[in-house]
Amino acid sequence: MVLKIQPCANWYKQLFAWGMAKANAADENAIQLANCSSNSTLAQLKQALFADLQGKVVEIGPGAGVNLEYYPTDIHWIGVEPNPFMHSYLEQEAQEVGLDRIDIKSGSAERIDVDDNSVDAVVSTYVLCSVSNLTATVQEIRRILKPGGRFLFVEHVAAECGSWQRRIQGSIEPIWKTVFDGCHPNRETGLALEKAGFENLNYQQFQVSFPIVSPHISGVATKSRDVL
Repeated sequence: MVLKIQPCANWYKQLFAWGMAKANAADENAIQLANCSSNSTLAQLKQALFADLQGKVVEIGPGAGVNLEYYPTDIHWIGVEPNPFMHSYLEQEAQEVGLDRIDIKSGSAERIDVDDNSVDAVVSTYVLCSVSNLTATVQEIRRILKPGGRFLFVEHVAAECGSWQRRIQGSIEPIWKTVFDGCHPNRETGLALEKAGFENLNYQQFQVSFPIVSPHISGVATKSRDVL
């Protein structure tokens, strides 16, 4: 696909979408994980995490569709992507991996255009670091999940308080979030999930080779079956 830069304020969003699409070609088998008990690469982790998805699945901030290759092809996938220049890349990627039932919605993770208690799963990978309101986003995820529905996530989180990593994360945050589309390297996402009111929350922590955005967490949060 040839990149044709449009004028004015859209140029950054268009360039970012093009860059994300190019990144889809990267081999996630080459991204090594440290201190991860069950998987040695990011590709293996995603394959294991997403293997049993079924029914209606919402992915928030899917970007250009880097996760689509890991999904079962019989799901009904709904992508909530605020950058409109990502949408054509998502459609192309879905076609290439054989996902036929897809819907792409604009809007933000803080206000998801999906009915209450209506989806089987929500997926987020490296998105909660950059949402404008983390608490509102997590509550939206709980709202749209069916009772017993699952939130599957892979995210980078703040390093341990007082560590050199945490100090660096804090010092570079103003520049980092400007360059990397709102990403906060020191966001305490794991703590927010623990406080969100899920019935069950199970996740593991691991490391990658780039310490600015490390450690990482991956896991599943389950909405109570008693919540309506």
